[in-house]
Amino acid sequence: MAQAKRKLAAILSADVVGYSRLMGADERATLETLDTCRAVFAGNIKNHDGRLVDTAGDSVLAVFDSVVEAVQCAIAVQTEIGDRNVALAEARRMRFRIGVNLGDVIAKDDGTIYGDGVNVAARLESLAEPGAVTISEDAYRQVDGKTDLAFQDLGEHDVKNIDRPVRAYRVIAETTTPIAAKAQAPPDKPSIAVLPFTNMSGDPEQEYFADGITEDPITGLSRLRNLTVIARHSVFTYKGKPADLRQVGRDLGVRHVLEGSVRKAGNRVRITAQLIDCANGDHVWAERYDRELDDLFDLQDEITGTIVTELDVKLVEGEDARMRRSSTSDTVAYDWFLRAQQPFNEFSKQGLAAARESLHKALEIDPRFAAAWVGLGWSHLHDHIACWSDDPAASLKLAEDAAQQAVAADPGFGELYGLQGAILFSRREAEPAIAALEKGVALHPNDSLCIALLGMYSSMAGRPEKALALVEQALSLNPHPPPWYFQALGYAYLFSGRTGDAISSLRQCVEQIPEFLPARVGLVFAFLMNGQEAEAEAQVRDIIRISPNFDFGKYAVRRSPDISAAFERIAAKIGIE
Repeated sequence: MAQAKRKLAAILSADVVGYSRLMGADERATLETLDTCRAVFAGNIKNHDGRLVDTAGDSVLAVFDSVVEAVQCAIAVQTEIGDRNVALAEARRMRFRIGVNLGDVIAKDDGTIYGDGVNVAARLESLAEPGAVTISEDAYRQVDGKTDLAFQDLGEHDVKNIDRPVRAYRVIAETTTPIAAKAQAPPDKPSIAVLPFTNMSGDPEQEYFADGITEDPITGLSRLRNLTVIARHSVFTYKGKPADLRQVGRDLGVRHVLEGSVRKAGNRVRITAQLIDCANGDHVWAERYDRELDDLFDLQDEITGTIVTELDVKLVEGEDARMRRSSTSDTVAYDWFLRAQQPFNEFSKQGLAAARESLHKALEIDPRFAAAWVGLGWSHLHDHIACWSDDPAASLKLAEDAAQQAVAADPGFGELYGLQGAILFSRREAEPAIAALEKGVALHPNDSLCIALLGMYSSMAGRPEKALALVEQALSLNPHPPPWYFQALGYAYLFSGRTGDAISSLRQCVEQIPEFLPARVGLVFAFLMNGQEAEAEAQVRDIIRISPNFDFGKYAVRRSPDISAAFERIAAKIGIE
């Protein structure tokens, strides 16, 4: 008879999402895919010093001496299976939920394990999203701070056959991004990524200036239809890091990279720039400039024009003027504008307030600085949309006033139409909003922000088939995007009926900006559409905790009487109107 002994162990429990559906559609193909996935589990379990215990049905059970190894194994498995899924049709893709627990088990000599620790791992697995990993509080205590992973506290859950609530944590890894931005092929037309220029001044306070020199060619080149330009947020993920430019080209899907350095001293600026072919690493062009600061705008135009010439970009009518269009001729106003960018891009209530201070100073110097008015408008609109404002209606009005000032200063400034579209949609004027965004994309065809907004609002206006393609286009231009892009992607999935993908995308946004309530609202209704009423209720409670006076009525996301009824049950239970 097999002997039994107790021990503390890390347990990994996994099963296939929708296994019965997959078997019903094609038993042979499903079993072949399952065998492949089991081999992935077996290989990774071995590589992380674990032991495979059981593979009954569609499940996997493994045990490890180390929680860190168990969690790293789980992430490695999800990554590898996710990569393999790319080659399969959507309906044939096999996704696993994985739970990891640290607990007491009864281990027998024949290798089987039993006990409460195993049961909790299985319940954690059931709490995980498809393709994700959920761990227990005891496991979290062991692994937190010992890896590069981050974790989202999912709160306590009452689970079957466990007499105490179980606190769960979702593991956040880069591999959970719904649309992976890796190994992209360059487009047929010329393509470029402008990497962050290095600050050579020796003064960390001048970082904002070097960042501004980086952003200027991105903005100018983005206005050209026959050139693909990677967005600011994605290229700035390489800031301060050594980079293999050939790999950068593959990761971002571009043929050329511009890199350089900036040194600012007194009223003089020195800029070096070099254009590199990512396919072979060759330098296409390189130059060093020493100029007076008053000549900065002419110098920026010269650099941008040289890039267009070297890449043989075919300009259409009016693009040369748009490419060189500057919102101000005042270098001091421009300097204040540059100072606003870093806090603005933090995308937080505090960051937006700090950005406004600098933008107001820029506008005091040059009241016709259209880009500064647009930035100011966005700062107020973000406060309104994210419910960070004490007076959302006033914030919306301030955003609208800033947009009108931008129009008065420069009606041809393409970037203002993204702001206008977002304001109009906030006022529930869907068709005018979409028209404004389409005009913005026409004037600024590489504006990933405007394209992403057009996709999200198209989905909410009942055009899901167009929406997803637009958001995916935005992600190709911004493959390492700011978190709210995953809200746009989530809503596109939500309104096209892909609720599982919607949940994954919206969670990606919430994990990075926990207090961004529009994404949480999307999660509420995605969960309800997916039949996960308990998870929807948890999100509603989080929303009320973050914003006690939150107005659910302004979010017209309810798709059917059943969804509305489910939401009303939650509202009655929690006591919200």
